[in-house]
Amino acid sequence: MTKTSIKPGTYLYPIPAVLVTCGPVAKPNIITLAWVGTVCSDPPMVSIGIRRSRFSNALIRQHGEFVVNLPTAEMVWVTDYCGVVSGQAIDKFAATGLTAAPAKVLGTVVIAECPVNIECQVTHMLSLGSHDLFLGKVVAVQADESVLDGQGGIDLSKTTPLAYGADAYWGVGEQLGTYGFSAKAAKA
Repeated sequence: MTKTSIKPGTYLYPIPAVLVTCGPVAKPNIITLAWVGTVCSDPPMVSIGIRRSRFSNALIRQHGEFVVNLPTAEMVWVTDYCGVVSGQAIDKFAATGLTAAPAKVLGTVVIAECPVNIECQVTHMLSLGSHDLFLGKVVAVQADESVLDGQGGIDLSKTTPLAYGADAYWGVGEQLGTYGFSAKAAKA
């Protein structure tokens, strides 16, 4: 197999495409992000990377909190829209028809149409260059009962997760295995 150099950009793929809400309940904002990930399990923490020039960056710096809302594949249009227009000039909730619902713990909102909402308090911020990395401790998680597995977890087969890679949105396909299945098979 021949390898060649590629242009700088996103190298990990696919990555989740999420809708992050931030700002006060009276005037919340939504930003689409793909630079998002789980970074710790105890305490549970996630990271989000946001360009310094974005309106949401200033809101998160000011309020110290954000919500990671997991959209479905059916929400691809609003997910893209919320990433290409500025909330400084446009009320993205009004423009998209999305519903702002109260967060359980934070002073911001969640997106009611997203099946999973992860509320985070900022614990650290690191300037990296074009982006700032915000680390958030998970303080609450809301999930639609329709996507639960009966044991308090998310059943991905009941969702239609949205991913991003190579400047495009993608759906997530079939389950290929479960954690530890290779080690179990090797012992058999």
